[in-house]
Amino acid sequence: MFPLMATFFTKTEKARYLAQRSVRFDPLLRPYEPAIARRHLKIITTEERLTRNRFSLVDFAAGHEFFGLHFKNNQWVFREWAPNATAIYFIGETNGWQELPDYRLRPCEPPGAWEIVLPAETLAHLSLYRLRIHWPGEAGDRIPAWTRRVVQDFDTGIFNAQVWHPETPYQWKHSAPDVNGDALLVYEVHVGMAQEKGGVGTFREFEKTVLPRIVRSGYNTLQLMAIQEHPYYASFGYHISSFFAVSSRFGTPFEFKSLVDAAHGAGLRVIMDLVHSHAVKNETEGISRFDGTLYQYFHEGPRGDHPAWDSRCFNYGKPEVLHFLLSNCRFWLDEYHVDGFRFDGITSMLYLDHGLEKAFTSYDDYYNPDVDEDALVYLALANRVIHGVNPAHTTIGEDISGMPGLAAAEQDGGIGFDFRFAMGVPDLWIKLVKEYADEDWPLNTLWFELNNRRSDEKTISYCESHDQALVGDQTLAFRLMGQGMYDHMHVSDLNLEVDRGMALHKLIRLITLATAGSGYLNFMGNEFGHPEWIDFPRQGNNWSYHYARRQWSLADNPVLKYQFLKQFDQGMIFLARACRLLNASSARLVYEHNSDKVLAFERAGLVFVFNFHPGRSYTDYHISAPPGKYRMIFNSDDAGYGGHGRLAENQLHFTLDNQSDNSKDNCLSLYLPTRTGLVLEKCNTGG
Repeated sequence: MFPLMATFFTKTEKARYLAQRSVRFDPLLRPYEPAIARRHLKIITTEERLTRNRFSLVDFAAGHEFFGLHFKNNQWVFREWAPNATAIYFIGETNGWQELPDYRLRPCEPPGAWEIVLPAETLAHLSLYRLRIHWPGEAGDRIPAWTRRVVQDFDTGIFNAQVWHPETPYQWKHSAPDVNGDALLVYEVHVGMAQEKGGVGTFREFEKTVLPRIVRSGYNTLQLMAIQEHPYYASFGYHISSFFAVSSRFGTPFEFKSLVDAAHGAGLRVIMDLVHSHAVKNETEGISRFDGTLYQYFHEGPRGDHPAWDSRCFNYGKPEVLHFLLSNCRFWLDEYHVDGFRFDGITSMLYLDHGLEKAFTSYDDYYNPDVDEDALVYLALANRVIHGVNPAHTTIGEDISGMPGLAAAEQDGGIGFDFRFAMGVPDLWIKLVKEYADEDWPLNTLWFELNNRRSDEKTISYCESHDQALVGDQTLAFRLMGQGMYDHMHVSDLNLEVDRGMALHKLIRLITLATAGSGYLNFMGNEFGHPEWIDFPRQGNNWSYHYARRQWSLADNPVLKYQFLKQFDQGMIFLARACRLLNASSARLVYEHNSDKVLAFERAGLVFVFNFHPGRSYTDYHISAPPGKYRMIFNSDDAGYGGHGRLAENQLHFTLDNQSDNSKDNCLSLYLPTRTGLVLEKCNTGG
């Protein structure tokens, strides 16, 4: 982590060294160097407090091996942490759900923990159970906080923990694929709404019908939403109740393992959304007021409630909470072989006001008393645990505030995330499409936002994710084409609104991918212009699944235009992989003409040229380029991508002496059809 001399550093000197590294990458941070050093000192001292310098942080994050239900030495051992409890009973099918003396837990170490040992014949695979916890003046039923399996009785709506102890453990067949330094090409999915049927999709169905589609699409990373157990389906998986349990509505632990295994076998890495920014308020099936107090896992008083999300906020300064959350990180890596996490809602964690309705306009916003430094410490420790288990694991931070150093390496003074989302990019596209006429798109603003990232942090760009498609909003395709998606998507139907929408849909994706920092993300179905929005079954829509599904048949239908967008996306992704586009240094602007709406740049040895103009095509348009011969290897106007076929496939271009504007550069003379993007590759000598 540090240079050789760092082994002789005191904690304070290490913290100062890391702060200096941050300033080295960004001199504008110099006024905040003391605050950065203080934060690093807090990270170092918190880790020491947790491990007591007797074991590693990875070893500390093994609470799932101690708490919860385990079968060891031919007996069941169950432990729970409930410091305010006065008595706890293990109740379930085995004892008629009664408080019986033989099923009463006894206090054990560490302080606040409770334990019971039961004979092997007491419980069987799939047995249902829960806890009845007594505290001063009251008692309540609770699903154990560390349980690995929760099921719901859909007749009564009641949740219970379930013993998961099959006779034969799952036999893993595949290891995670070697990334070989490849950039992340992420396909984001929600298993439940991944099927076309009007209902909840399963892991088994996803593995059989959707996974092969993703493999064919060329993406190399599968991002899974809503895996942790959540009682309310329409929460999109963000109101977690049981942090160690796979959501049973999608299938069993075996079926989830099979999905991860199959993805690995097909060459996909698997990351999952990890929601540690808040927890559901539910008490029986959640961990709110678990032991009768509101402050066991969460902050006491108003700080413990999230006003916008109607959920509970963790107290990241409490060692037992850190133990719970850090162990949760390691559990999913150990038990389900996932390859990393996307940490959801980091902005809400980092600021006491949760960043609500806040514009982050100054570095002062990142170094003031509104920052929850305990949360920042937790995120740094979580990254240490995840990368300590395997350095190849991937962590992604979802932060809209732009907190400096979040995705900078630990040794460079950062918090340690491998990537952060470029969350300003999709916001920009929505703004341009909603608020600007096509001919008024400001190319200088577009170029700046697409490339606006810190030099010491890797970013993942995207045009739209699930957030842009939730009910009340629209996907880009629907926003661009509107009613035309219902009436004019037949291949023989010539419609100006649809033609415009498809052309811009392709340009938006191509330029976002081509300028992305180190990764690119797509939400399932958006690549082929999935119509309408996402709306989960709820009382307000009569519990309908109509909008909580993916209509893959639209992209498969040879008489509909969705197929062209799907084929374009596949071609674009394979181009990026073949040329290792996102492994190359950032794009270099070659040409920008706002009136003509023409933008050109170079990256990975390729020349990208875009004509965004809605009505003007250009002949003999000069774009500066190193001398030589170039071949057009990709263009959005290809008839196979639903374009007009105005450019000859594999067309060769020879550079000319550029006499315009007294320039001494060579240039390419190109035909640029309206609303078209093209990619040129320099040919080898004689090629």
